[in-house]
Amino acid sequence: MEKEEIFKNLAKCVVDGDEEGAKKWAEEAIKSNIDAYEAIMNGLAEGMRKVSELYEKGEYYVPEVLLSASAMNVAVEILRPHIKIDKATKPITVVLGVVEGDIHDIGKNLVKIMLDSAGFKVIDLGKDVPSMKFIEAVKEYSAEVVGLSALMTTTMPGMKKVIDLLIKEGQRDKVKVIIGGAPTSWDYAKSIGADAWGKDASEAVEIVRRLIAK
Repeated sequence: MEKEEIFKNLAKCVVDGDEEGAKKWAEEAIKSNIDAYEAIMNGLAEGMRKVSELYEKGEYYVPEVLLSASAMNVAVEILRPHIKIDKATKPITVVLGVVEGDIHDIGKNLVKIMLDSAGFKVIDLGKDVPSMKFIEAVKEYSAEVVGLSALMTTTMPGMKKVIDLLIKEGQRDKVKVIIGGAPTSWDYAKSIGADAWGKDASEAVEIVRRLIAK
């Protein structure tokens, strides 16, 4: 079977929140000797990108997004063991979390799946994370990247607070900071001194790779 067709079916299953279909096509990808990472990025992540678009347009709501995330998870679990990662390379450590006061973690969870799948070591601090906890995790795990998520305009200032604390604690020059979430933008990222901004979860891997290469 053509790999483009498998990618298209994986993406459709994510958009439809179809766990059974996602399982079937993930297994088909393995059977067809398709690169597992490619299947995740060109199939599942592509589907999730469409889901993000539908959510932004108001055509999808949280229940649909959760169903899509579940379908993606099912497929990722099948594909993950087959990802070819250079074991000799020390994995990049990324500290990830939703800033203080914000409990919306769907986007953050999707970013975690993407980064995990790409072979990064992800320290997931969860949601409503006190600012100092990010700094403690950076020190404890010698993280190279910090990912901050906010879904509410009222919690966005928490991102600047984390960056200010990184400076105060002498950690800012040791880590790259990436922010994301519906109300955020590249302009906002620049205004608070972040290194990068991700429009959606599917961009996360490329952005982190680019930051680390600098």
